Formats: sequence, structure tokens, C-alpha cells
Amino acid sequence: MSASRSLYSLAMWLAQPLLHRKLARRGAAEPRYLQDVPERFGRYDGPPDAGFIWLHAVSLGETRAAAILIGQLRQRLPGMRLLLTNGTATGRAEGVTLLQPGDVQVWQPWDTPGAVKRFLAHFRPRIGVLLETEIWPNLTAACRQAGVPLVLANARLSEKSLRRALRLAWIAKPAYQSLAAVWAQTEIGAQRFRQLGAPVQAVFGNLKFDAMPDAAQIAQGKAWRAACGRPVILLASSREGEEVQFLQNLQSFRAKALEKSANDAAKSIADEVQWLIVPRHPQRFDEVAALAAQQGFAVSRRSAWAAQPQTADIWLGDSLGEMALYYGLADVALLGGSFEPLGGQNLIEAAACGCPVVMGPSTFNFAQAARLAESAGAALRADSMPAALQAALALARDARGRAAMAACGTEFASAHRGAAGKTADAVVALLTQ
Repeated sequence: MSASRSLYSLAMWLAQPLLHRKLARRGAAEPRYLQDVPERFGRYDGPPDAGFIWLHAVSLGETRAAAILIGQLRQRLPGMRLLLTNGTATGRAEGVTLLQPGDVQVWQPWDTPGAVKRFLAHFRPRIGVLLETEIWPNLTAACRQAGVPLVLANARLSEKSLRRALRLAWIAKPAYQSLAAVWAQTEIGAQRFRQLGAPVQAVFGNLKFDAMPDAAQIAQGKAWRAACGRPVILLASSREGEEVQFLQNLQSFRAKALEKSANDAAKSIADEVQWLIVPRHPQRFDEVAALAAQQGFAVSRRSAWAAQPQTADIWLGDSLGEMALYYGLADVALLGGSFEPLGGQNLIEAAACGCPVVMGPSTFNFAQAARLAESAGAALRADSMPAALQAALALARDARGRAAMAACGTEFASAHRGAAGKTADAVVALLTQ
């Protein structure tokens, strides 16, 4: 082991008590974090096994992308046994739905030499497929030493992440160079990976274009929208700080109406539209409901709906696995994660559902998809939350413009499919070498 990786390994070993405390803290809100904690350190209940196709999807978005790839792999590898690893509770919950008899799901091992060696010795995977960004120095080194080809699929690397990796080149470059292959989403991303010495073999596009939205959910959402009787504007996959901006702007609309006439306040923009918020992380559902109530808005939660949504100022989407329903329910969606410096959430799903998108200024996680969507007429960009709300309101009042954007969105999503099949073919090719 090199001196640099020895130093890194010591730091990761010393950080284990901090990991335990972090899991305890997160487990207070999400009990799944307290389940099977020994797996995080490479300790498992069942007997050792072998022959798995291993996919690592750290969180919810990556797990949904993994679902597409897993389907393609099962077609090409009948009887395939999947080993699925995750890092977050939402990713693990979503991953359960992908398992078949003989498959195994465990937590991602903490990146100490001991934990990763125990993980590899216990499962002896035939290949490892890491999705999007997850590179760990000890894991990559241990796979190379054990003869397990480890690849980075649907790979993306922002300019900010590249700069950070170059600052830590002493540990980052050996990790990237230990990979068997990198299959990038974009050519720009491929160039960044090459600067780190990663073995870029191909640019396949983004797996998320291959996701097919649930048609029944979209139909249900559209039916509820028609019954609502007023435009529905969605803040989709919102992150911390964005809901406050959103709600304060709605309050501002009401305040301006009150300034004009105390008797005409009900006619403010805030009350002409049905507002819908779907937070990105389920542990924040209660927090966002409380924020809306504190701002004086009546809230109706999806979990309380029976046959249809209940009347309220704000609808709160507090469910998992129903984004297609929410996009079907919305006339326009504001893209969460793009109004704080967080890089934006997945706008491809909204486009595939035929929901016009208004993006904020921060979309580096989906930089090329955002540019392509804007060029295709499927999305608009605004430089702030107030500007985005005004753009969304204009679209909500423009039926023809919305229909044109919806058509552009579905065409845009369809035109960029195919990455899943290419990636699955590449995995099979590596296995047969």
C-alpha cells in the first residue's frame, strides 16, 4: 500500500466512531439507517457466496437508474444473481423492489481496507458496476488486487468535482486509474475523467433517459388536475432552503393583493393557482409541512388523500415512487435543487412525463441534459425563484405554450434513449474477456 493511501486509510479508520454517530443521528429520523449497521463494516449474517453481478447505487436517483440497467442485464444474463449495495435509506428502500430470488442487498462498505476486503471475500463478485460518481480509493484498489473488474457506469463529473479531485490528486488519481472502464454520460465528462487518468472507453449517454414513466400514474395525475379547476404549479424534488423561498414568494403575492384592496385579497396570484410541493428527501416531509403552516398556508398531504386531493392552499407530496403522478398533476414544474447551489435534480423524468420545466441557475448535476432540454424547447431557465415563479405563472395561463413544451419534452426524452442497452452490452463484454 502506498504512503498516501495508508494515510487515507488511517483517516477513514479513525472516522468510524463519527460514522456511528452520524448513523444514529440520521436513524432518529429514518430508522432504516439503524438496520444492519455491521454491514457497513464488512460483517454479514449469511454464509459467504460467489458469482454475483454487483451494482452500487448510493441513493434514490442512482437506484432508479440502476433499475433500468438491471432490467437490461437480466435479459442478457439469464439467471443473473444481483448484489446491490446502497449508501442511503431511500436508495436501499427503492432497491428492495429490484430484487429477485437469489439476489442480495447490503449496505456499501465503509472505505477501510478491512471492510472492503471482507466485503469482497464474502461475496466474490464477478464484476462491480458503480453508478455515476461513487469512487472510493480502498475499494478500487482492493477490487484490482482481487481481480474484480470495477467500472464506473453512467459516469458524470462536474467541473467543481474535477477541481476537488485534482486538489486531492495524490489519492484521487490512483483510484480512478484502478478502474477497469469508465462509460461516461457526456463527452465533456469523459474529458474530465481523462484528466484524472481514468480509462474512459465510451460515451453512452444518460441511463435516466431510458426510464419509462408510469402511464397509470400520469393518467391519474391528469384526471386530478382536470378536477382541480385551476392551474397546478409544482416545486419538484425540492431541497432545503428552496421551500422557504417558494413560500415567501407566495406570501409576497398575497401581501401585494392586500395592499391593493383588503376586500380583494382572495384574488391574489397565490390563490389563483394550486401549489404543490414534493420534497426530495422523505425525512423532510414533516418539516416542509410545518414550514407551510408557519407561513399561514393550509396544507393537504398526499398520504391523507383517499379518492382525490383535498382542498388546501398547498398540496404536499409526501410519498415515494409517485413522481410520474405529480408530474401528471402539474401544469408546470419548478426544478428542485436548482434554486440553491446544489446542481439540480433529474429534469429528464419531468420531460418524459410531458411536464414543462422551469429551471433555476444551478444545474451542474445535469448540465448537458439541462442545455439540451432548453434547446429542445422542453425547459426554460430563470435566474431566481421569483423569476421562475413568474415564468411558471405565465405558462400556466398559456395552454398553447404548455402543450408545445410538453410535446417537446416527450420528444426530447425519447430522442436520447439507448444508454442502458449499450452499458449492458459493455458489462457482458467485460465478463466474457
